[in-house]
Amino acid sequence: MNNLIKNIFVITLVFLVLAFLFNNVNISKNKVENINLSQLSQQIKEGKVDKIEVDGSNLNITLKDGSRQTAYKEQGESIVTILSSLGVESDELRKVSLEIKKPSQTSIWFTAIIPTLLPLIIIGFLIYFMAKQVQGFNQKALTFSQSAGREVRRGRDRVTFKDVAGAKEAKEELMEIVDFLKGPDKFISFGAKVPKGVLLVGPPGTGKTLLAKAVAGEADVPFISISGSEFVEMFVGVGAARVRSLFQKAKKQAPSIIFIDEIDAVGRRRGAGLGGSHDEREQTLNQILVEMDGFDTKTNVIVMAATNRPDVLDPALLRPGRFDRRVVIDLPDINEREEILKIHAANKPLSDDVDLRRVAERTSGFSGADLANLLNEAAILAVRRGKQKIEQSEVLESIEKVMLGPERKSRVLSEQEKKITAYHEAGHALVAHSLPHTDPVHKVSIVSRGSAGGYTLNVPEQDKRLHSRQEFIERISVMLAGHAAEKIVFGDVTTGASNDLERATSLAKSLVTRFGMSEKLGPRTFGESEEFIFLGKEIHEQRDYSEETAKLIDMEVSNIISHAYNTAKEIIKKRRKDLENIVDKLLKEETIEKEEFEKIVGPKATIQATVS
Repeated sequence: MNNLIKNIFVITLVFLVLAFLFNNVNISKNKVENINLSQLSQQIKEGKVDKIEVDGSNLNITLKDGSRQTAYKEQGESIVTILSSLGVESDELRKVSLEIKKPSQTSIWFTAIIPTLLPLIIIGFLIYFMAKQVQGFNQKALTFSQSAGREVRRGRDRVTFKDVAGAKEAKEELMEIVDFLKGPDKFISFGAKVPKGVLLVGPPGTGKTLLAKAVAGEADVPFISISGSEFVEMFVGVGAARVRSLFQKAKKQAPSIIFIDEIDAVGRRRGAGLGGSHDEREQTLNQILVEMDGFDTKTNVIVMAATNRPDVLDPALLRPGRFDRRVVIDLPDINEREEILKIHAANKPLSDDVDLRRVAERTSGFSGADLANLLNEAAILAVRRGKQKIEQSEVLESIEKVMLGPERKSRVLSEQEKKITAYHEAGHALVAHSLPHTDPVHKVSIVSRGSAGGYTLNVPEQDKRLHSRQEFIERISVMLAGHAAEKIVFGDVTTGASNDLERATSLAKSLVTRFGMSEKLGPRTFGESEEFIFLGKEIHEQRDYSEETAKLIDMEVSNIISHAYNTAKEIIKKRRKDLENIVDKLLKEETIEKEEFEKIVGPKATIQATVS
C-alpha cells in the first residue's frame, strides 16, 4: 500500500510539472499584444501592417515599426475574405505581405494527440501499479505462515564474549555450546549428545539477548532470532506453521542458533487457559516441543531462549531433551558494573574527574541496560549544558534520574511544605546513619524528582546476597523515620509517608510469611501464591493456615512495625539537635552530599543497636 501511494504521488507530480511547462509556454505567447480583426483591418487601411503570418486560426502580425501582435480568426475561413468583408480594399491588402504557414507534424501531435493520449497513459499506469500491488498482497497471503525470524549473518554486527562484561559463570557455561557448534564430532565420538536447548534466565536488562548473540558470534554461525509473541496470530494454525518454517530454515543453515526471546509469551503452562486464543498458543507450544524432539544427534542446531519468568513455563519445555541447560544471569556485582560502565563509556568523551568505580558503588541493583541508560543520560545532560566532555557531576546526577526520574524544579512548594519535606528526609537520613546495619547515606535532597517530593539516597558499601533479620528490622525503622520526624516536630503527619508505610508493611509481612523470621510463629512460610494466566497477574493467595494463625500473623506484623517505629522515634528525640542542623542545611541549599552530611552528624554508627 505504501508503494502504491508513492507511485501515485510520483505520477501526479510529473503531470503537474508538464502542466506547468505547457502553461509557461502559453504565458510566454500571451505576452504579445492581442487585437481583434476590426483593429487589424483598421491598421491595414492606415498602412501600419507589414506582414501577416497565418498559422491555422492564429494570425501573427508584424507592424512596420517592428512590433508584434496577434489576432484570432474563425477556423476554416480565408483571411482575405474576412478582411474584404471588413472593408479592406484589394490595393491596401496588396501592400501587406501575407504568408500561410503549413501545420507541422509536431504541432499536430501536441495539439491533437497529446491532450487525448496523456490521460489514457496516466490511467494505464495507475491500473498497472494497482494490479502489481494486488499481486504483492497475494504473494504475502501465500507466505503468511512463513517464519518472521530475523537472521544475523556471519561477520555482520558480530558480537563476541569480549563485548559482554561480567556474567563470568554464564559465559563459561555457554562456552561449551560454542565448542559443540564448532566441533560436534569430538563430542559425538564420546557418545555425548549435542544440547538441544539453552534457557537463559534472569531479570530484565541483564544481557540475555546479548549473550545469545555472543554465542553465535564466537561460534561464527547464523543467528536467527524471533520473539515468542510473533508466533501467535489471530488465524488458527499460523503459529505452528511458523514454528515449522523457522526450524526448517535453521536446519538448512546448520550449524546455526535459533533464539526465542520472551519465550514465556508462548511457552506458558498448558491447560491454564479458558479457550479462544490460548488454544492456538498451546498448539504453537506443542509444535515447538515436537520440533525439538525431532532433532537427531547430527542436526547441529541449538535453540536458545530467554525469559524472566521461568516459573510459568510448561514443565515439558524444561525436561532433559528439550532445554537441557538453564543458565542463570544475575544482576551484576560492583566489579561487573565497573566493567560494563567501561564498555559503554568507550565511545563517550569522559572527563578526567569521572570515577567509574565510584559510579559502580552507587548503582547497586542496576542491570546492564540501566548502566547503559545512565551513561546515555549523562551524555545528553552534558550536551544540554554545552560542555565538551562528560563530567562526574553529570554521571552522578544521571544515577538519580534513572532511579527516581528527572528533577521537577518547576514544582514550587510552599514554605510550610518545604519545611515538612526537609524534616521528613532528615528523619530518614538521621536514623539510617544512626543504625549500624543500614546502608550509608550518600545524599539528602528536598528537590522533587518524579513523584517524590524529596529523597534520601542510601547506597550499600558492598553487594549483599544474604540479609539478616536485624538488617530488615533496621530498614523498616529507616522507612518509618520520616513519619516519626513529622509526628515529633509538628505533632501531626501528612500523606508524604504513604509510600514508606506501604513498603514497611510489605517488608514486615515478608519477614513473617516468607522468610520465617518471626520469633512467635517460627521458621515456616504462610500462604501459596497461585497465578491465573488467563486473567493476568497473580491475584490469588491460597491459605494454608487457619484464621487463628492469620490473627497471629497480623499481630506479629504490627509488633515488628511498632518496635521499628519506636526505635526511629527514640533516635530522632535523642539526636534532635542533629536533626535541626540537617534541616537548616537543607532549607538553605536543598541538597546535602555525603561529606557535608557526615560533618553535621559525625561518623556512621558501628555498634549494634538494640531493637527488640
